[in-house]
Amino acid sequence: MKVTPASVTLLVVAALHDLCVAVPAKRDDTSIPTDIQILNFALTLEHLENAFYTQGLQKYTQQDFLDADLPTWARGRWNEIAQHESTHVSFLEGVIGEQAVQPCTYSFPDTDPISFVTTSFMLETVGVSAYSGAAQFLSQSDYITSSGAILAVEARQSAWINSAVLKANPWNTAFDTPLSLNHVWTLASGVIVSCPSSNMPLPVKAFPALSFPAGAQPGQTVQVSFNATTVPSVPPQLYVAFIAGLGATFVPLSSENTVEIPSTLLGVVFPIITSSSTAVTDNVTIAGPAFLSFHFNSDGEDEL
Repeated sequence: MKVTPASVTLLVVAALHDLCVAVPAKRDDTSIPTDIQILNFALTLEHLENAFYTQGLQKYTQQDFLDADLPTWARGRWNEIAQHESTHVSFLEGVIGEQAVQPCTYSFPDTDPISFVTTSFMLETVGVSAYSGAAQFLSQSDYITSSGAILAVEARQSAWINSAVLKANPWNTAFDTPLSLNHVWTLASGVIVSCPSSNMPLPVKAFPALSFPAGAQPGQTVQVSFNATTVPSVPPQLYVAFIAGLGATFVPLSSENTVEIPSTLLGVVFPIITSSSTAVTDNVTIAGPAFLSFHFNSDGEDEL
């Protein structure tokens, strides 16, 4: 099974050739959110996950899971994950107090148990990137410690889904991928219909969505799709930054919006369209991220 929904930080890889260079990506955005804003950002994501599992487990019975050839024990584990997310919501609400944001209205893409599984994997993986990317903005040690404890559970859940259920790699590289607040929000906003007007405004914005063809794999040249209004009438050279771990691989985007996916990529990758060949900061982001998952075996080889 391959995971191809739509999601960031950085993978340092060897240069593929003179048009495809892997370099540490610059991340020097200067705005500094408050602790409460960051906690409410986390709570917004936990509300989303909590709603996804509540709705999904109401839709799909144990027999539905079995009919989809999922293990007999799988749904029980998702019940446990659902309890974890509910606990995270309650915990963050208790920490934030009266300023805690309320749940939004959502439209999730799952239509059967298998798409429930792959969406769950994407949400948990993006959750890990969200917590690791947002940690830099927290100033109180208690908040940092508790966020780290939640991050670890999200990471365990993501690894369990991809390895025990999807029979693929339980991790990506030696480093996971921290995402910027806006890159996370771009992914999350894809399933958020509306939020209560009484909620505290979050210091985030969504970039235009970026999509890759279903089944896209490393080494292929594919045409990507995005609808960006910020590209000048005479645009500069655009790049696709394939973000994973602690670095990004930058590949020029052709005038026909085609790009060669680097053959060295493994695991979860977050590509964005950028006007820079060295940076993945918000000021040069044109669209994305998208969410790609390139499964690999215990020998580090692609599993198509």
